[in-house]
Amino acid sequence: MEQTNKAFIDELNVRFKNAAPQELLSWVLTEYKGEIALSSSFSIEDQVLTDMICKIDPSTRIFTLDTGRLFPETYTLIEKTKQKYNIDIEIFFPNYTDVENMVNRHGINLFYKSVECRKLCCNVRKIEPLKRAFTGLKVWICGLRQEQSITRYGLKPIEWDGNNNLIKISPLAIWTEQDVWEYIRQNNVPYNELHDHGFPSIGCQPCTRAIKAGEDIRAGRWWWETPENKECGLHKRK
Repeated sequence: MEQTNKAFIDELNVRFKNAAPQELLSWVLTEYKGEIALSSSFSIEDQVLTDMICKIDPSTRIFTLDTGRLFPETYTLIEKTKQKYNIDIEIFFPNYTDVENMVNRHGINLFYKSVECRKLCCNVRKIEPLKRAFTGLKVWICGLRQEQSITRYGLKPIEWDGNNNLIKISPLAIWTEQDVWEYIRQNNVPYNELHDHGFPSIGCQPCTRAIKAGEDIRAGRWWWETPENKECGLHKRK
């Protein structure tokens, strides 16, 4: 990252250090109107951000990635969200020829074979569509929080995404899971019903399971891998 960009990001983090997420969102949605979007996976965090954004500027672009392996409950939530907020949500799909080539070469459930195969699947189904979704953007908003996993420790509300050359905004970076659920209940925000059945984190169906009492909130994602590998590449930090 250029030194000027680093200085700018540092200044913003100082400016919004004690700010509520809505204050940061209000500023960035105004400052980068037309060049900003929320990337939503319909997690509880992304649903909170959708509610906040729609109360500030409902014309803000929101998109999601349909990997082709999502839970039925996730598709139901997409429609509920669109109807509640009366918004359009862009859906990006993986390139079908890339999916065909990958599956024919490595198998339909290749992700169980190795970390490399799992990351290949994530790249085809998530990373490539995400790069297309970023066209025309200068800023992307996401629902990352520090306590979600060891790979997100030290996360700041505003960072430079050197992989995509974008400013990355995580308004809920220092929120706890309790903070998120309190907002959802107080504001009647729709959420994935799988959360009521032991799923704190929900991704693709073959790569997500319910967790047991006392397990880490990310334990149900790629549970056959070690914690330091549990990222799909969407939020690779450098």
